Amino acid sequence: MCSRLAMAALLLPACAAGPWCSAAAQAPATYGLRLLTPETALAAAQAALAHCRQAGYQVTVAVVDRSGLLQVLLRDRFAGAHTPEVATRKAWTAASFRVATAELALQTEAGRPMSGLRSAPGVLAVGGGRVIEAAGSSLGGIGISGAPSGEADDACASAGIQAIADAIEF
Repeated sequence: MCSRLAMAALLLPACAAGPWCSAAAQAPATYGLRLLTPETALAAAQAALAHCRQAGYQVTVAVVDRSGLLQVLLRDRFAGAHTPEVATRKAWTAASFRVATAELALQTEAGRPMSGLRSAPGVLAVGGGRVIEAAGSSLGGIGISGAPSGEADDACASAGIQAIADAIEF
């Protein structure tokens, strides 16, 4: 049985000879990423809520960061008791899969190759969840619940993203 030091001594020359090692050796050891500030997440949620109110809907808005962790949750006074969980799951799903939940719903319909994803914990593949992204980077997700359809929830989510678009472009 080889010791770790002996194993490393054997692998190092092999790595140095391989073309894959030069790229790995030059790759940075860390990377930077951009995150939504709480103020920006709140601005998106407030704009989405205002859009829904103007349309006559009582909803809950959830904004999650790129990891799916909840940053903001706003529930209008008459939004249903189920809406906080549903909005959060929509936002989480959009951020996690980096796709709008309406699109994920189509990709995971019964009989489709990815249909099994619907049974994964936390996934909610219905309209109303959108990815928040800028310059090709995912910053989080926004989810709406309480409007009369997924399309209406989606319109409110889009309004929230549009309200912060200038602030998040980089």
